[in-house]
Amino acid sequence: MLLKDRIAIVTGASSGIGLAIAEGLAAEGARVVVAARSADKLGALVARIEAAGGTALAVPTDMTDEAQVEALFAACEAAFGTPRLVVNNAGIADHTPTVDLTLDRWSEVVAINLTSVFLGARAAFRAMIPAGGGRVINVGSISAKVPRPDTAAYAATKFGLEGLTHSLALDGRPHGIAVSMVHPGSTVSSLVPGITDQPRPGTMAASDVARVVVLMASLPDDVNLYESTILPVTMPFLGRG
Repeated sequence: MLLKDRIAIVTGASSGIGLAIAEGLAAEGARVVVAARSADKLGALVARIEAAGGTALAVPTDMTDEAQVEALFAACEAAFGTPRLVVNNAGIADHTPTVDLTLDRWSEVVAINLTSVFLGARAAFRAMIPAGGGRVINVGSISAKVPRPDTAAYAATKFGLEGLTHSLALDGRPHGIAVSMVHPGSTVSSLVPGITDQPRPGTMAASDVARVVVLMASLPDDVNLYESTILPVTMPFLGRG
């Protein structure tokens, strides 16, 4: 098992890509703490992981709330020990024409997509530095490379997340903390209910993204797959311009 007894935290784990990542890590032997705002969905996920022979703990958490993020890491420490892997996956989509984008909606997208990652990464650093290192993987988006129209808030947060990841990678280097990110293309997930949760041509399964994250997490501690873009072969990305 690639990750036997590795202690991991996965945020945004109640559905979609986060759920698939949590299941993938647990299948490789990691002890996984799953976090999201939906306690019921987290409970169902833990039950599935345990039924498959894995180990998991649900900690309902609003990742935009500093106190709740600290409580999440404290719960992990109490149950399993210091996390050696943190996957920051919490996020939402937004498709609003710029002229109609309210400040409240902008602030909400920034808080969930960017501030939550800062809080999760900061808590990870505070736990990992005394322990001698670890790994942080941030889930970005192909929109950090090629945005779509009417996605100013979403694209800005994903571009910002790439910059945050660059900075964290520098800050973590002296402490043996590898920081990286994965950019998924079109994936079946609950990001936009009624649209992205429906299988359709040119779309990956969430488990495909999870396989890349498991690979990144299973590398030797002194090796970092810094950035990965995964997308359906038919997705219009390369060749546009």
